[in-house]
Formats: sequence, C-alpha cells, structure tokens
Amino acid sequence: MKVIWHGHSFIEIQTAGKQLLIDPFIDGNPFTQVKAADFTETDYILLTHAHADHVGSTEEIAQNSGATIIAMTDLAKYFAQKGFKTAGPNIGGTEDFDFGTVKVIPAWHTAAAPVAGIQLPIGVATGLAIKSEGKLIYIAGDTGLFSDMQLVARHQPADLAFLPIGDHFTMGADDAAYAAKLVQAKTVVPVHYNTFPAIKQDPQEFLDLLEDGQKGYLPEVDQAWTL
Repeated sequence: MKVIWHGHSFIEIQTAGKQLLIDPFIDGNPFTQVKAADFTETDYILLTHAHADHVGSTEEIAQNSGATIIAMTDLAKYFAQKGFKTAGPNIGGTEDFDFGTVKVIPAWHTAAAPVAGIQLPIGVATGLAIKSEGKLIYIAGDTGLFSDMQLVARHQPADLAFLPIGDHFTMGADDAAYAAKLVQAKTVVPVHYNTFPAIKQDPQEFLDLLEDGQKGYLPEVDQAWTL
C-alpha cells in the first residue's frame, strides 16, 4: 500500500490495485505540485465534508476519470444529482468496495457549501475509517476532539491516523495528540495546518506530544511512502 500526502488534507492511497483520493483540494493548495488533470485513472474520491478546501477538484477529477465519489449520504446525493457515480453510507454505516471497506465516522465540524450563491449545509462533517489490505486508516477530517474517537479502535488499533492540528477550525496540537491516543494510532500524520494564516502551526511540536510507542511522521508533500 502506497500513501501520499499532497498537503492540507489531500491524501492519496494506492491499495489493492485502486487509486483513492481523499479530500482532493488542489486549486488554492499552496503545497502540492499536482494538477487535477493528472488524475485520469482515479477509481474513488472520498470526501469528509462539503467545505471547498476538501471537496476541491472532485468534480473535475470525477468527470475525467469516472471515479466513484464516496461521501456521507446527503453529500453523495448532491453529487449524484449532478450525474456522478456515488456511494453514500451515513454515519455509522460501512460499505464494501473492491479495495476494502469504508465506514463513516462522526466528526464535530460544520459542512456548508455555496449552492445557487448561498452558503447552505450539505449533510454533516464526518471522518472515515478505511480498511484495506488488513490495515485500518483513520481519516479524522476536520473535527474537534471528542471522546468517542476511541470507538474507532474498538476492533483494531489504527495503523495510520491523519489528524488535523491547525486549531481555530479544528483540533489543535494538544487535542490531536490525545486523539492519537484514543484511536491507538501506530503512525500519526498531522494535516490541515499552515495552509492559511489562521491555522499556522509547528508540526514538530505536535509530534513531541505523542506518547511513547506512537510514531509521528511528517511526509514530504507529493512523495509516496509504503504503509
């Protein structure tokens, strides 16, 4: 399994012969060098919520690749009405795919997007628990800390957890370090920081807060590593 962090909360996973993109925020992302046009072979696009810095280039990529958009029910219906292929489990629901399973996890955050020039909520913000090749990957999405995160690891610890540390809109470093403990993360990658002035953070300070036995990892942007 190959994993790539493209900056902000944009994650690429290559697993079981499939390419998955999570929250493909490209235009306006100051870190990544990739373009939406690069992703013509994408199989699935997974979305945590409707904010523009997470939906990003979903429509362009899905149009070019025929990818299935996986998102919580209401957001999936929004894209289905536009003619895209979608899968829409709701919170707590798990759906099987040819690469593994996706479970929709609660997240404490908002989820509005512009519709006909008006900001309207489209569903609710979520996290995602992805199981593939025997591994559990937890995508926290944009969220504050909440104690039920511990339920993510009810059956197995998270092999990899992507946790926001930017504060202001999400958890800060201290809360994210506690979240890593709750999900029993073996490896933790901080995301959603330094993209905008309001979420300026030092990721090393976050890594220093992790407990012994937890591996913090700061990947190079756009560079693959093996999980």
